[in-house]
Amino acid sequence: MAGEKPKVPYWHVWTDAEGVSHQDRFELTEFDLKTMKPPADPQWQGTKRTNRSTVMVTVQPVGWVGQWHENPKPQWIVPLSGRWFVETLDGTRVEMGPGELSFGEDQNTRPDADGRTGHLSGTIGDEPAVLMVVQIEDEAPTIGRPGRFR
Repeated sequence: MAGEKPKVPYWHVWTDAEGVSHQDRFELTEFDLKTMKPPADPQWQGTKRTNRSTVMVTVQPVGWVGQWHENPKPQWIVPLSGRWFVETLDGTRVEMGPGELSFGEDQNTRPDADGRTGHLSGTIGDEPAVLMVVQIEDEAPTIGRPGRFR
């Protein structure tokens, strides 16, 4: 009834050893079939533990642009409605909507020839982008570890 172990795709915005931001697509694959609390049926659960985190919902207005910047902390970004984009220093642009995940971990980038760091982001289309952001307070950003949650 539960089927095969799930694979949930996500985008990882990360920094390489030269200080350049990138983004690549990976999959969350570490799931266990168990109940949250009996008598509920078992479900696939993939747990990423942290001591502290901050959960927020942000609404980016139509036409909003977050000029070149780094993520303030390692953070999961989950679009709830609307669409948004992220462009990294390597030139990769990814557009996302509801049901897609991004892990922002582009801290420690080095300015490029134009002084840009981190990533550029903004809304797409004619409606605001509503995003849930889960900032991981006690997690140091990694360097050169794309897809670290595989």
